[in-house]
Amino acid sequence: MSEKVRGIVLPWANHFLRPADAVIADLERFEALVEKWQNAQNLVSRETLKDFWTRHIADSLQVLPLLPEGAKNVFDLGSGGGFPGLPLAIACRGSEVRFVLCESNRRKAAFLRTAIRELRLDAEVLTGRIEDIDPGETGQADIILARALAPLKRLFEMSFPLIRPQGRLILHKGRENAREIEQAGANWQFYVIKHSSRTDDEGVVLEITSLGRRP
Repeated sequence: MSEKVRGIVLPWANHFLRPADAVIADLERFEALVEKWQNAQNLVSRETLKDFWTRHIADSLQVLPLLPEGAKNVFDLGSGGGFPGLPLAIACRGSEVRFVLCESNRRKAAFLRTAIRELRLDAEVLTGRIEDIDPGETGQADIILARALAPLKRLFEMSFPLIRPQGRLILHKGRENAREIEQAGANWQFYVIKHSSRTDDEGVVLEITSLGRRP
C-alpha cells in the first residue's frame, strides 16, 4: 500500500501501525513545527524547504522497512532537525520501539524535545558529544541511524561502543559511499548491504551488520 502526499508517493504505509491518514497528519504537524522554528534554529538547509517531503520526510521513511522486527532501542546520531529519527518515531508510534536522538546543539535539542512532546512520541533527546554517551544508562542500541553526519570510519568509531553485538547500522550515504566503505575496511570488519536511495539518484542507504575491529 502506498500513500501520496503533496505529490510524493510514500510506499511504506503498510509499515505504519496506525491508519495512514493519522500518521500523515502527524508528519504535517511536524513539518509545521520545523517551519516555525526554522528561522531561529536553521534546522534544515533553506534550499531544501520547498522539497521538504522528498528531501526530509520520504528520505527518512525509506529506512522504515529496514528496521528489523524486535528492535526496541534506536539511536539517531547527530539528529539535527530530527532526521531520520522523528519521521520514523511518528511512523512507529504505538509500537515498542524507542528512539534516542543524539544532538549536541542545545537549541536544536530544544526543538527536538518540543516536537517529541507535542507529537507524543516515545523518544528522548541526549544533548552532548556522542562519545560521552553511557550505554550503561541509555541501554545499548539495536539500531543506529545517521544521515549526513561523518565519514563511515568515523561513524564506526562513534557507534561501536553503543551498539549491541547483533545490532545494525542503517546509514544514509552519498556518491562517495564506495570510497568510504573501502577506507573503513582498513580498520573494521563488517557486512554491508547497499540499498539504492529512493530520494537521491546518487545516494544509498547502507545496512551494516557484524561490526568489529580488525585484529
